[in-house]
Amino acid sequence: MTRPPAEADRVVSDMSHPVAEPGTRAQSGLDGPSAAPPPESFRRPARTERAVRLDQTVLGGRHLGIGIALSDGFITLFLLWRFAIQWPEYTNPIWSSAAWVLVGLVIALFIASQRALSPRVPRAFLTAFYVTAAVVVAFDLYGSHGLRDAGVFPTAAASIGAILGGLVTFERRRTIIIATAILAVVMTTVAVFEPRVLAQTIAPEILVISLAVLAPVVALGIERTFRRIVQLELDLVLVQSTVTQPQYAVGMLASERLAALDLAAETLLDDVAQGRAALPLPARESTTAASLATALRMHLIEGRTETWLHHAITESEFLGPSVTVHDPSGLAGLLAPAQRDALLLTIWLLISDADHPATAVSLAFGPILPSTRNIRQRFVRFPIDLTTKGVPRRRVDPETWHAIRVVGTHLDTVQDGSLRVEIECSVDNPADV
Repeated sequence: MTRPPAEADRVVSDMSHPVAEPGTRAQSGLDGPSAAPPPESFRRPARTERAVRLDQTVLGGRHLGIGIALSDGFITLFLLWRFAIQWPEYTNPIWSSAAWVLVGLVIALFIASQRALSPRVPRAFLTAFYVTAAVVVAFDLYGSHGLRDAGVFPTAAASIGAILGGLVTFERRRTIIIATAILAVVMTTVAVFEPRVLAQTIAPEILVISLAVLAPVVALGIERTFRRIVQLELDLVLVQSTVTQPQYAVGMLASERLAALDLAAETLLDDVAQGRAALPLPARESTTAASLATALRMHLIEGRTETWLHHAITESEFLGPSVTVHDPSGLAGLLAPAQRDALLLTIWLLISDADHPATAVSLAFGPILPSTRNIRQRFVRFPIDLTTKGVPRRRVDPETWHAIRVVGTHLDTVQDGSLRVEIECSVDNPADV
């Protein structure tokens, strides 16, 4: 006797996360349903996420960190040069000198840890850095206090901002932002209450504070842009894997769940074969086996009206919120691999090239056009109505038009200031294949 579909749904959800690694036993299928509810929105399978994050240096993250570190290094050298110039004006340079010694020690330890533990930075080092940074700021501000009219300004304290900029590829964004905000508040407060006679000393003070704050802010902006570029490229590569699927298929998430169910069923059968589970099966194992069988049968019949394009859109973190597809007859599944790849690239370019946040693309497939004398019965023709929102024609990349021509002949118009393209596709008749 099999369990009802609701029970099978719970088994599918439980099996889909986490997925047992090779060489381990899948306990989720034998321990009964979990209390955790299934996710409401698509989440990239865990194995896929681990695969694309396996070697971040291949994606250029290490080179980005080196570039930012070199830029911030020039800022640090400028501040050190400024410290050397104002050295004769110090009444007691010990405090600022000690601050710069600590800065040099931090930089040396950071470089050494990178060589030994690359690409990771130990959490203990980051904690020690923040403590040392607080000491550096305190020493430097104390050593330069009351000397603004003599042309003495905090330099080692400002270099902490440059070092924070070099840590953006290793530390959490929120931590960098909080540390930068604290540094800005401390230096600004000291500058406001600093005794001074000459008003022209305010401008150099603002310059020093700007160097301390802008270095990590600019570095965060660069890192965020780079991260977005990498995520978009990874998402495109993962989504393009759907173009080789048959006309109707399951997506990546369903494949991940099916793999989990298969592993759980294999584990149960192995327990029976090795004698770890007695026959007849106890009530608990029997219920689990029935639920697994129901879930496997459901996987065989579900999603048979969902084409590769449906999975490519819904499983994309970038395209999903902005693209809608109306394809009741599953005509997208008839497209050849080259046409599929070109159509997916067209959608991607239209969304990524637009500056408007509310950009949207809608695709409507069909109906099948009647055959004419000039076109043999071995071909099937159908239209694709591609409607955009917030995509002006003048901003469409030339590569987009090339991709559209690969899909089929097209006619483009402008509707309400946005691009609309009517594509006529010609594909092999599936009855003759």
